Amino acid sequence: MKKISLLLLCGLFSLALTAQDGQNYNRWSIELEAGVHKPGRPFAAGYYTSTPSFFQGGLGVRYMLSNRFGLKMDFGYNSIESHDDSNPFETRYMRASLQGVLNVGDIANFRSWTNTINLLFHMGGGYSRLTPQEPVELDADQMGHLIVGLTPQLKLSNHIVLTGDLSFLGHVRHNYTWDGTAQAGGRGFNGLLVNGSIGLTFYLGSASVHADYAGVDSALEEKIDSLDQRVSTIEDNMLDSDQDGVPNYLDREPNTVNGVAVDSKGVAVDKNGNGIPDELESSLDERYAQTMSSGSKGGSGGLIYDLINDGYVNVYFQFNSTKPETYSLEAINYCIIYMKENPEATAELIGYADEIGNPEYNQQLSLSRAQKVQEIMVAAGIEASRLSVTGNGEDTSVDKSSSPARQLVRRVTFKLN
Repeated sequence: MKKISLLLLCGLFSLALTAQDGQNYNRWSIELEAGVHKPGRPFAAGYYTSTPSFFQGGLGVRYMLSNRFGLKMDFGYNSIESHDDSNPFETRYMRASLQGVLNVGDIANFRSWTNTINLLFHMGGGYSRLTPQEPVELDADQMGHLIVGLTPQLKLSNHIVLTGDLSFLGHVRHNYTWDGTAQAGGRGFNGLLVNGSIGLTFYLGSASVHADYAGVDSALEEKIDSLDQRVSTIEDNMLDSDQDGVPNYLDREPNTVNGVAVDSKGVAVDKNGNGIPDELESSLDERYAQTMSSGSKGGSGGLIYDLINDGYVNVYFQFNSTKPETYSLEAINYCIIYMKENPEATAELIGYADEIGNPEYNQQLSLSRAQKVQEIMVAAGIEASRLSVTGNGEDTSVDKSSSPARQLVRRVTFKLN
């Protein structure tokens, strides 16, 4: 029986350890109790105890598989002694039990009216030893027992509970009377013991609530909160800030210009690697070709002059940014090449902003954009004295509610002289 009890205890701990992941409330507890008892049958004639009698105590370790059901391994000790008017005797009783625990308070929905009071029902079986000490000293009477009881609980804090307990134990193979002076007769459950205890239960774990007091609603709320967080994470991941059809969490280039083709990783298609998306590049080339075929001031210098001054060549910016879009560097390059080929030429750089935000702020933003383009041109070899900058503030010529239209007015244009 000792080996069986040890194996059961090891099994309980193994089960508990494998079930720890994903908990949303504490499951482990340690139970200490002490109190009175009353042995029933069998007694020899002239032998009996007080009603109730001192002393009995116990130690238990409990693990809740859910907020309604758990397992408990507990150990008990009883000092059984004679009443003052009885023939004198003294007996020691010890037991080890493995029990199932039912959270009656949760099943009966105690949580709807109290978060302090609870009730547990426990039932199981185990091994017992009865060892008579006086008036005769005998070898231990080894028995099996069935135990059933109720445990009221009063929560003192999130980790400490005051408990009471009333348990009934029936014994089989009870060979000696409780006093140890005679053989016990009968078969089946021929030994009866009642224990009454007061004790403390200590909840182990870092969560703020134990399974005893978690309740179905509490568990569901925590699961719902967890699901809400997961859904929010998925929603954030699925956002597509640059509207290129690739969600942010997969997008390696989350600020792609609207409308250009991208690969499966959200990177704008740029086969020749010149930093300009192919769609924009082909559109620009086509527009310039049409302009050249229609004629202008004559000569390549005149054509480029017209393209720049007429607004075909612009530098574009993202919202609230002074950093030119990568593809716009080609527009700056057109102006740089023209001014290097025409050393007498000067240029005015005119910045604009969209209508979103404060007008005074947008005025300064438009000027800062023009100054940024000037810095790039100076770094590329154009004298600063040949460049002037102007901030024209908000461009109100487009529909303010249209995001693509606002992209067109966040720009710097050139005026050649």
